[in-house]
Amino acid sequence: MTTPPKAKIYTRTGDKGTTRLVDGSCVEKFNPRVEAYGTVDELNSYIGVVRSSMAGFSSLMSLDPHLEKIQNELFNIGSLLATEKDEVFKILPPITEEQIRHLEIQIDELTVELPELRNFILPAGHIVSSHFHVARTCCRRSERRSAEIAVKDDRYAQALQYLNRLSDYLFVAARWVNFKMGQSEVLWKKT
Repeated sequence: MTTPPKAKIYTRTGDKGTTRLVDGSCVEKFNPRVEAYGTVDELNSYIGVVRSSMAGFSSLMSLDPHLEKIQNELFNIGSLLATEKDEVFKILPPITEEQIRHLEIQIDELTVELPELRNFILPAGHIVSSHFHVARTCCRRSERRSAEIAVKDDRYAQALQYLNRLSDYLFVAARWVNFKMGQSEVLWKKT
C-alpha cells in the first residue's frame, strides 16, 4: 500500500510576483503590506536566533519565556498586517493594551538592575547582547514598515505601539545581558 503524498510546501502561486494575504486578497510581493509583515517575520526569526544564543547561559534564561511570548505576539501582528478585509481582521488575535503593558513591566524590571545610562552605547559586548541589538534594529525596521500601513488605518495602532515598546525592551535586554555577563558597555566615542 502506498502512502499518500504529504501536502507540498511549494504552491507555485508566487512565481509571477504575487502572493495571497491572510484574507485571500492577491497583491504584488512588493506591496507595503507584504513588506510590513515580512519584516515582522524577519524580526520573529531573529528573536529565535537570540533565544538559541542564550542556551547554555543559565543566568540569561529568565528572558526565554518572555521571548517566546513575544514571538507568538509577533505572529499575531504579522497576521493582522497581512489582512485588509475588516471581517477577517476582527476574528484574528488582537494586540492588546495588556500585551503592551507587559512589555513595559519587563522593561522596568530589567532596568532596576542596570546602571543609569549617561552616554550613547555601541551595540557590542557579549554575543547574546549583540544579537539583542540586531533584533532591536530589525524591530525598528518592522515599526517603520508597519507605520506605512498604520498611518492610513487606525486598526493597526496597537500593533505599532507594541513594536515601538518592543524595540525598547530589546535595547534594555541587550544592556541587561551585558550586565549579567560582566561585560562593560562600550561607550560611543565622538572622534
